Amino acid sequence: MIKHHPQEALLLAHAKGELPLSMAIAISAHCSLCDKCAAIVATLTEQQAQQVLNAQSNEDVITASQTDMTLVADPLPDELQAMLAHIFSQPEANITLSYSPISLSIKTATYNIPAVFRQHLTRPWQQLGKVSRMRFDVDELNTRASLLHIDALGEIPQHTHKGYELTLLLAGEFTDINGEYVPGDFILLDHQTHHAPKTKTGCLCYTVLDAPLHFTKGLSKLLNPIGELIY
Repeated sequence: MIKHHPQEALLLAHAKGELPLSMAIAISAHCSLCDKCAAIVATLTEQQAQQVLNAQSNEDVITASQTDMTLVADPLPDELQAMLAHIFSQPEANITLSYSPISLSIKTATYNIPAVFRQHLTRPWQQLGKVSRMRFDVDELNTRASLLHIDALGEIPQHTHKGYELTLLLAGEFTDINGEYVPGDFILLDHQTHHAPKTKTGCLCYTVLDAPLHFTKGLSKLLNPIGELIY
């Protein structure tokens, strides 16, 4: 069962369309895996839509007593009328949006992941040992958004964070100092956390970072001087 969820402030910002792309992807993917948060976002979205409609109605109401003028539209030229008639005579486009999970293969594993990732799976995988990463193009200054795959018995060396680190577990399992995680868990960490995520069976995650990791143990600390290049 999913134990870690986004705070309601994030869900509200998502419903308002205020989140950057990297975080909006994370919330959408989490809601695909979590009925509880999906229901909250649906309610918040409906409330926001109603507020916008009410505001527009108040601004647009014009009564006959507010104007003495009668507006009469000039007739359209024959050519324009013919063009519009042709356009409206065409059959309606039948566009069906698919929200079904999509299949993703990495090495010998295949996963079904939320449809929100469909348009972002265009980059090659970068591999380092048991860790593979596909970085997304979100165009958000220092923010990095990626799919991260860790093979069975793989581990990320112990580290903390110079900024925030969001991890959304999409498939498989991993553990760290704070416990065990299951698909759908939405884990948002900052500089106060030191951990070394590891997995027994392998896992696939969506991650967002706005600053490099800072490795705190063993030989991995040698990577810190080039952290700006590898996070």
